[in-house]
Amino acid sequence: MNGIKIKGTGRCIPERVIKNEEFTKWIDTSDEWITERTGIKERHVVTTETACDLASGACLSALENAGKTPEDVDLLIIGTISMDHVTPSLACEVQKRIGAKNAVSFDINGACAGFLFALDTAASYINTGCYKSALVVGIEVLSKIVDWTDRTTCVLFGDGAGAVYVEADETRPFYMVQGTKPDNWEVLNCKAREIESPFAIRESYPKLSDHVFMNGREVYQFAVTTVPKAIQNVLDQAHLAPSDISCYILHQANVRIIQSVAKRLGEPMEKFPVNMMRYGNMSSASMPVLLDEIHREGRLEEGKYILLSGFGAGLVYGATILKW
Repeated sequence: MNGIKIKGTGRCIPERVIKNEEFTKWIDTSDEWITERTGIKERHVVTTETACDLASGACLSALENAGKTPEDVDLLIIGTISMDHVTPSLACEVQKRIGAKNAVSFDINGACAGFLFALDTAASYINTGCYKSALVVGIEVLSKIVDWTDRTTCVLFGDGAGAVYVEADETRPFYMVQGTKPDNWEVLNCKAREIESPFAIRESYPKLSDHVFMNGREVYQFAVTTVPKAIQNVLDQAHLAPSDISCYILHQANVRIIQSVAKRLGEPMEKFPVNMMRYGNMSSASMPVLLDEIHREGRLEEGKYILLSGFGAGLVYGATILKW
């Protein structure tokens, strides 16, 4: 049976912290209002750091944790929507920065599910025999695309990066489910910055924002209905019950969403670690950062099944089961 093993995890978080109370200096909000609706108390944002800085730091941390060197990496995939340049890919920049001279590298835009899609892609490459190892990264610098005057969105997001080093391992099965429901893609969007061509005609386009726009109600309803179904689908694929999973690592967007998913699965919240209160929603970085935290705290047991699930703009979703 084909499979992969996560042999190392890492993260890199900016130093600057914005607590909820700080927002009251320029928008009409409060710590109570933010905490009650999201569970978030603070988040980190970059000051001098770049996306390459954060992603490279997370990669080196994961390699050190795995006892590997950059030369051991065959494949480098980064999930992000906030790279430093339109082209080349952030993965190419990180590859040079860390010295992963033997790797093939590219980015994936899966929004908040970017890390999960990147992990699934790496597993697929490895299971075909093309490569034996991979660094998989989720990294976002959302502070540069957030409208800091919009209280409905700016309080939600944070910056950070997480990474895992994986290798082929036939004794550790890997299951995945992915999907897209694009009918309402505009409920979570951010238009690319552009210099208008004199020939461009835009009247037929939906009205989009230069900053992150989100219809919170629509995204919430999508998450609480779609994520449990995706989780059940991947459990069925693996012939497992919810109780067979030792730890559920979900995208850290809103504590109410995670509570709803746990309730629908009939599983205790103790199986659903959360860290959004300290980081906010880091989009594609949320799951790998959380994974690194609980791994280093010794909360993951060797040989036990863990399940990762995320959702994001598109609207995309996915769920993955692997053996730790």
